[in-house]
Amino acid sequence: METIAISKFKATCLSLLERVKKTGQPLLVTKRGEPVALVTPPPPPKEKISFGCMKDTIIIEGDIISPLPEADWEVLSS
Repeated sequence: METIAISKFKATCLSLLERVKKTGQPLLVTKRGEPVALVTPPPPPKEKISFGCMKDTIIIEGDIISPLPEADWEVLSS
């Protein structure tokens, strides 16, 4: 882990943050040799998967395979 003084961090903050993001290596910021902050890269984004996103949201009641009796078909009654 790289260590950097707070004065140098302040002067080159943006470039150091970009380097942490690219390399994934954390950066320890110190003030007079004492740790002040630890800069770490963000976690990788979660993948958005659309297939299966509605899993466990539907409740099946009764038989969904066999056809309805003819009495339940509205089209046959007219």
